[in-house]
Amino acid sequence: MSFAGDIKAEIALNELEEAESTAELSALIQMTSSLSISSRGLTLVCTTQNAGVARLIYRLCRDRYDARITPAVKRRVNLKKNLIYTLRIEGDVKEILSDLGLYSAYGLRDRPLMKVVARDSCARAYLAGAFMAQGSCNSPETSNYHLDILCNNRKHAEFIQELMDRFGIDAKLSERRGHDIVYVKAAEKIGDFLRVIGADRCLMEFEEVRIDRDLASSITRLNNVEVANVVRVMKAGQEQLEDIAVLEEYDIVRNLDERLKDIIDLRKRYPETSLSELAEIYEEETGNRMSKSGLKHRFVKLHELRVKAEKDRKERHDHKGKQR
Repeated sequence: MSFAGDIKAEIALNELEEAESTAELSALIQMTSSLSISSRGLTLVCTTQNAGVARLIYRLCRDRYDARITPAVKRRVNLKKNLIYTLRIEGDVKEILSDLGLYSAYGLRDRPLMKVVARDSCARAYLAGAFMAQGSCNSPETSNYHLDILCNNRKHAEFIQELMDRFGIDAKLSERRGHDIVYVKAAEKIGDFLRVIGADRCLMEFEEVRIDRDLASSITRLNNVEVANVVRVMKAGQEQLEDIAVLEEYDIVRNLDERLKDIIDLRKRYPETSLSELAEIYEEETGNRMSKSGLKHRFVKLHELRVKAEKDRKERHDHKGKQR
């Protein structure tokens, strides 16, 4: 079973009060059913691929309404050949829809009456029903966190978005193949949604996998940063040694002041040490304090002396060439 299937199986077993059951069934009926008209009157035809959801709709309708409920199962004719569970609900369909806040004197409603979700617990139950009916959620084993609910129309999508916002879940709206979608991509908010609908066991699984992945990513990122820092320090040290080599070749070092000579000696003895560590070594060896910026300034001075020395030599060479 998929992770979304696990969520649906878990929340289908949640014990609810009567008003909460009304809200949950309202979402399930609105999002899984269609109306059929025959000589016997109106019939609700509920369709789902989840056996647990089909059993839940059957139980809730049986316990609440005096209606004939005929279940059926068929196998879809496609590559996956999924089972399709169908419930035909016959009786006073208008009364059922009115009780669920889905029918008025003007006909079927795009969204249920607000009284159905007035209490927070009922809003939670409605969201649970909506997810069971048309929800999906990527497995936490994947790095692409995504939860969405396929809605009947834009007004219904906005209604579900408002319910999520009531619990601090910032959901977005989009359209996919002509259907309106409410979706959440932030891992923390997906966790919040699972908590809201009462999927506590799946929430624990989701958070455990997510935390493990985030920790592994953080360690990798820190390791990458550390490697980059080491490479940067080694590159800087090599460039400074090249400056020193040129100054020694041009016999400039012997005329430098003692502090610059000390820095040259230090770098030659510790070619791969960072400036911060060099500053500590310098203070231990000389008793004089020098900051990292002070060291950097002196290495910049050595580089400038190298550039000037190379420029002077080039000019002398060019001048001799012209004299010939």
